[in-house]
Amino acid sequence: MQGPFNRSGQRRPMAEINVVPFIDVMLVLLVIFMITAPMLNQGVDVDLPQATAEPIDTPDSTESVIVSVDQDGSYYITLGEDTTSVAPDELAKRVSAIVQRTPETPVMVRGDRNVAYGQVVTLMSTLQRAGVANVGLISEPGQDE
Repeated sequence: MQGPFNRSGQRRPMAEINVVPFIDVMLVLLVIFMITAPMLNQGVDVDLPQATAEPIDTPDSTESVIVSVDQDGSYYITLGEDTTSVAPDELAKRVSAIVQRTPETPVMVRGDRNVAYGQVVTLMSTLQRAGVANVGLISEPGQDE
Protein backbone atom coordinates (compact mmCIF):
# COMPACT_ATOMS: atom_id res chain seq x y z
CA MET A 1 0.00 0.00 0.00
CA GLN A 2 1.38 3.31 -1.01
CA GLY A 3 0.61 6.71 0.43
CA PRO A 4 1.22 8.44 3.71
CA PHE A 5 -0.22 5.56 5.77
CA ASN A 6 1.71 2.47 6.81
CA ARG A 7 0.23 -0.94 7.89
CA SER A 8 -0.45 0.07 11.41
CA GLY A 9 -2.69 2.93 10.25
CA GLN A 10 -0.46 5.69 11.48
CA ARG A 11 0.44 8.56 9.25
CA ARG A 12 4.09 8.83 8.09
CA PRO A 13 5.75 12.24 7.88
CA MET A 14 5.89 13.51 4.33
CA ALA A 15 9.42 14.13 3.01
CA GLU A 16 8.41 16.46 0.17
CA ILE A 17 8.50 20.25 0.13
CA ASN A 18 5.83 22.13 -1.71
CA VAL A 19 7.79 24.68 -3.79
CA VAL A 20 4.83 26.27 -5.58
CA PRO A 21 4.50 29.14 -3.05
CA PHE A 22 8.23 29.85 -3.33
CA ILE A 23 7.97 29.99 -7.13
CA ASP A 24 5.05 32.42 -6.86
CA VAL A 25 6.98 34.70 -4.53
CA MET A 26 10.07 34.62 -6.74
CA LEU A 27 8.04 35.51 -9.85
CA VAL A 28 6.44 38.45 -8.04
CA LEU A 29 9.86 39.68 -6.91
CA LEU A 30 11.23 39.26 -10.43
CA VAL A 31 8.43 41.40 -11.86
CA ILE A 32 8.94 44.07 -9.19
CA PHE A 33 12.67 44.26 -9.87
CA MET A 34 12.14 44.34 -13.63
CA ILE A 35 9.82 47.32 -13.24
CA THR A 36 11.93 49.28 -10.72
CA ALA A 37 15.41 48.67 -12.20
CA PRO A 38 15.05 51.08 -15.15
CA MET A 39 13.81 53.79 -12.79
CA LEU A 40 17.01 53.62 -10.74
CA ASN A 41 19.16 54.70 -13.70
CA GLN A 42 17.15 57.76 -14.67
CA GLY A 43 17.61 61.20 -13.21
CA VAL A 44 15.01 63.43 -11.68
CA ASP A 45 14.60 67.09 -12.56
CA VAL A 46 14.99 69.21 -9.46
CA ASP A 47 14.95 72.91 -8.82
CA LEU A 48 17.93 73.50 -6.56
CA PRO A 49 17.56 76.17 -3.89
CA GLN A 50 19.82 79.17 -3.61
CA ALA A 51 21.49 79.59 -0.28
CA THR A 52 24.24 81.65 1.17
CA ALA A 53 27.30 79.78 2.32
CA GLU A 54 30.22 80.83 4.42
CA PRO A 55 33.44 81.32 2.45
CA ILE A 56 36.14 78.70 2.86
CA ASP A 57 39.15 79.86 4.84
CA THR A 58 42.41 79.26 3.01
CA PRO A 59 45.82 79.87 4.51
CA ASP A 60 47.26 83.25 3.53
CA SER A 61 50.64 81.69 2.75
CA THR A 62 49.36 79.87 -0.34
CA GLU A 63 47.73 81.50 -3.32
CA SER A 64 44.92 79.53 -4.88
CA VAL A 65 44.84 78.63 -8.55
CA ILE A 66 41.57 79.57 -10.21
CA VAL A 67 40.70 77.83 -13.45
CA SER A 68 37.88 79.66 -15.24
CA VAL A 69 35.62 78.67 -18.13
CA ASP A 70 33.83 81.50 -19.90
CA GLN A 71 30.62 81.42 -21.89
CA ASP A 72 32.49 80.62 -25.12
CA GLY A 73 34.25 77.63 -23.55
CA SER A 74 37.69 79.27 -23.29
CA TYR A 75 39.89 78.34 -20.34
CA TYR A 76 41.82 80.78 -18.13
CA ILE A 77 44.25 80.24 -15.26
CA THR A 78 44.50 82.87 -12.54
CA LEU A 79 47.42 82.71 -10.14
CA GLY A 80 47.51 85.73 -7.86
CA GLU A 81 46.79 88.77 -10.03
CA ASP A 82 47.99 87.17 -13.27
CA THR A 83 45.29 85.73 -15.57
CA THR A 84 46.32 83.90 -18.74
CA SER A 85 44.32 82.18 -21.43
CA VAL A 86 45.29 78.54 -22.02
CA ALA A 87 44.42 75.89 -24.55
CA PRO A 88 42.58 72.82 -23.20
CA ASP A 89 45.53 70.50 -23.94
CA GLU A 90 47.98 72.83 -22.15
CA LEU A 91 45.78 73.30 -19.09
CA ALA A 92 46.72 69.99 -17.44
CA LYS A 93 50.44 70.63 -17.92
CA ARG A 94 50.36 74.06 -16.31
CA VAL A 95 48.21 73.05 -13.34
CA SER A 96 50.32 69.92 -12.82
CA ALA A 97 53.49 72.03 -12.73
CA ILE A 98 51.97 74.40 -10.15
CA VAL A 99 50.71 71.56 -7.95
CA GLN A 100 54.04 69.71 -8.11
CA ARG A 101 55.90 72.86 -7.03
CA THR A 102 53.55 73.52 -4.09
CA PRO A 103 51.26 70.53 -3.37
CA GLU A 104 49.13 72.39 -0.81
CA THR A 105 47.95 74.91 -3.41
CA PRO A 106 44.14 74.97 -3.53
CA VAL A 107 42.62 74.70 -7.02
CA MET A 108 39.24 76.31 -7.66
CA VAL A 109 36.95 76.15 -10.69
CA ARG A 110 34.93 79.16 -11.76
CA GLY A 111 32.42 78.28 -14.46
CA ASP A 112 30.12 80.66 -16.29
CA ARG A 113 26.41 80.14 -15.65
CA ASN A 114 25.80 79.41 -19.34
CA VAL A 115 28.56 76.82 -19.77
CA ALA A 116 27.36 73.27 -20.32
CA TYR A 117 27.58 71.00 -17.28
CA GLY A 118 29.58 68.48 -19.29
CA GLN A 119 32.31 71.00 -19.98
CA VAL A 120 32.75 71.73 -16.26
CA VAL A 121 32.88 67.99 -15.51
CA THR A 122 35.48 67.54 -18.26
CA LEU A 123 37.52 70.36 -16.72
CA MET A 124 37.34 68.75 -13.28
CA SER A 125 38.40 65.40 -14.76
CA THR A 126 41.34 67.08 -16.48
CA LEU A 127 42.38 68.66 -13.17
CA GLN A 128 42.16 65.30 -11.44
CA ARG A 129 44.43 63.72 -14.05
CA ALA A 130 46.84 66.62 -13.53
CA GLY A 131 47.28 65.53 -9.90
CA VAL A 132 44.83 67.80 -8.11
CA ALA A 133 43.29 65.89 -5.21
CA ASN A 134 40.57 68.37 -4.23
CA VAL A 135 38.82 70.85 -6.49
CA GLY A 136 36.68 73.68 -5.12
CA LEU A 137 33.85 75.38 -6.95
CA ILE A 138 33.44 79.16 -6.89
CA SER A 139 29.94 80.62 -6.98
CA GLU A 140 28.28 83.95 -6.46
CA PRO A 141 26.49 84.49 -3.18
CA GLY A 142 22.80 83.53 -3.32
CA GLN A 143 19.92 85.79 -2.47
CA ASP A 144 18.08 85.26 0.81
CA GLU A 145 14.32 85.10 0.61
